[in-house]
Amino acid sequence: MTNMTPSFPDPLQDIAPVPPPSRELNQCRAVNVPQPYDAFLVLDVEATCLHGSDFQWPNEIIEWPVCLLKWIDKGSNGMAGTLQKVAEFRSFVKPTWRPKLTPFCTSLTGITQEQVDGAPHFPEVARRFSAFLVQHGLIHPVTGGRLVHFCWCTDGPFDIRDFVVKQCFISNISMPPWLKGDVMDVRKVKCRYLNVTLILGPLRIQPTLLRRMSPNIESQLRFLDLAPFEGRQHCGIDDSRNIARIVIELARRGVRLMPNTPIQPGRRWPWMGKPGQILEQYLLMPHY
Repeated sequence: MTNMTPSFPDPLQDIAPVPPPSRELNQCRAVNVPQPYDAFLVLDVEATCLHGSDFQWPNEIIEWPVCLLKWIDKGSNGMAGTLQKVAEFRSFVKPTWRPKLTPFCTSLTGITQEQVDGAPHFPEVARRFSAFLVQHGLIHPVTGGRLVHFCWCTDGPFDIRDFVVKQCFISNISMPPWLKGDVMDVRKVKCRYLNVTLILGPLRIQPTLLRRMSPNIESQLRFLDLAPFEGRQHCGIDDSRNIARIVIELARRGVRLMPNTPIQPGRRWPWMGKPGQILEQYLLMPHY
């Protein structure tokens, strides 16, 4: 069968001409461009981890933090430039396969065993988050269908492409309809924005150098000349809040915010058996 990987429009095709990042730019008014999405859900999950493991490991989500952004100046013609954070959702999540956190995981994320022990399992968190979406007018309370055009935003492709897909398998649930499709990798959008502003600007950075860049959240804030990271890195809600700051700034600079990352809910890893079953003999890492 032919690989029908979806293609995404170039989020920079309608970018307004702006100067390179500077502190003076942060005092300017927003640049309005056509924005097809009405709301953005900024997500940065935290998950169980073992020192030395990689994205092939069956990580379980232990924090589900989301910042909801909406336009405050979107006109009937779809032009907009000013996003605002209007709500937040946060829940810790109790893992099931390996319910005991490793010292490495607690040290990295700051999440304690007591916090996950007292938290709901992922299906219940998903149910509560669905109610959050209903409360804020994003999905229908009965059908669950989308009432507005909203897009997920993550730092890199990993949160939904890897962690959510794994978690739905481990929890033996279907991926909720509100999670499918429409994912914007903010890091990729920001790097392409820099390609435009720095290559065409006075610094004349080489395109080959920029293509190799994959900056973390702290570096992205610095590149956009925003205030330093606020909070604790690898705390899910703090990461989400800082990613939201980046999305808000990109929108203010005239970047058209569009999805750029395909998600495959049926993706499989070698350790996956029947739904909900982890074949531990296929894991390359030792037990903890």
